[in-house]
Amino acid sequence: METTSNLLKQRREKAESLAEAGVKLFSNTFKNPTPIADILPRGEMLTAESRDESGTVFRAAGRVMSMRKFGKAAFFHLQDAESRIQVYARRDLLGEEQFDQFKKWDVGDIVGVEGTLFKTKTGELSLEAAALQMITKSLRPLPEKFHGLTDVETRYRQRYLDLIVNPETRDVFKKRVEIIRLIREFLSNRGFMEVETPMMQPVPGGATAKPFRTHHNALDMDLYLRIAPELYLKRLLVGGFEKVFEINRNFRNEGLSTRHNPEFTMLEFYQAYATYHDLMDLTEEMVSWLAHEVTGSMDIVYQGIPVNLAPPWRRLTMEEALVQIAGIDRAVLADDAAVMALAKGKGIELQPGAGPGKAKTELFELLVEEKLIDPTFITSYPTEVSPLARRNEEDPSVTDRFELFVTGREIANAFSELNDPIDQLQRFQKQIDERGEDDEIHPVLDRDYVRALEFGMPSAAGEGIGIDRLVMLLTDSPSIRDVILFPQMKPETGE
Repeated sequence: METTSNLLKQRREKAESLAEAGVKLFSNTFKNPTPIADILPRGEMLTAESRDESGTVFRAAGRVMSMRKFGKAAFFHLQDAESRIQVYARRDLLGEEQFDQFKKWDVGDIVGVEGTLFKTKTGELSLEAAALQMITKSLRPLPEKFHGLTDVETRYRQRYLDLIVNPETRDVFKKRVEIIRLIREFLSNRGFMEVETPMMQPVPGGATAKPFRTHHNALDMDLYLRIAPELYLKRLLVGGFEKVFEINRNFRNEGLSTRHNPEFTMLEFYQAYATYHDLMDLTEEMVSWLAHEVTGSMDIVYQGIPVNLAPPWRRLTMEEALVQIAGIDRAVLADDAAVMALAKGKGIELQPGAGPGKAKTELFELLVEEKLIDPTFITSYPTEVSPLARRNEEDPSVTDRFELFVTGREIANAFSELNDPIDQLQRFQKQIDERGEDDEIHPVLDRDYVRALEFGMPSAAGEGIGIDRLVMLLTDSPSIRDVILFPQMKPETGE
């Protein structure tokens, strides 16, 4: 097998030879090609070894994906953004000079074709080339045509190459675009207004996570890439907007895994005069509709596991889930000391100052989460782990909050919003006291947000949905890197 350096050398020699013959290797004169997807239907009525009697000349452009060269003729496949078609090139039709130049073309070159339609003996629709034009000479070979690009790290690092040779990768990202478009359509049709809030924020807020920090020279102040847009969106509720949403990029300076990327996409939406029960209904309707629109069914398969997304979805309190799924006795959950001891017995390390609410949440994550395959709303999260959520009026130890789990993964987090500025200030202060001098999380009191609440925020509910994880679910993708075009990677060590 030839080495990469030899192949690169051969490509450059061919390019030099073509340039010396007057061929423009990077031209910009082939305009307005017809999409191959629009050409293909014109040949549906043709039979094997027949021609399009209308003689219509089509112009197509794309990348050469395979090439079979013979003495006086050649076949190659041309691929554009949506489809591919076979092209037949003949010396007697193209002329000797152009055909000789064509013989120096390679798989990977981007070319233009003018020709008429016919079907071969095997019935394959083809363009018979009357003219060919080099648009972009490829100086690097594509992966070996029979095996494609299967190395995972190369696929993520060189996504452009992955998109060229793997149609299933292109399909995933087309579906991602469609999912986001449909979300916008769904929310806009229900009166939500799309807004934009700052990506650089003076105070990292809206979630507990380690932020990325930068410095603004002119203002001489530190700024943080947002870990969530939540506090700004709720400021808009104070300002009088009653239904808002943002599809936003968030940044968290934390680890990477199949579920986590330091830069990720979230949908957050807020609705005045609504509760978390209203958002459960809305989420159930939206996600099941999305599934049907994208996959054609509400019964999907994720990594070999059947998942039923048809409403209604199961709803359990966290305590009910711990009892029914983890098998923990209710008496243990009712005893603060007992639940703390149980958590420690399960190997859970609790930070100093953590209480029974944190212990229950950690037990839930350890013993329950991965077992929630069909969509399940988990409600009544402990107040201790929900600093921005409204306390439940009947049981102040828990909040009016839910998280949605599908295939053992959190997809959404929502709650009835806390709009009491005094309670909010106390909870912010408690968070800071518990963190202490934590340089990782940078606990800072957002005084302006408290001030905004003092002007009055209507009762409301808000929610965040992880777009990347939702796309993973609806495209049967095992890793978050499969649904992010350019995921973060360690630096390359070689070429």
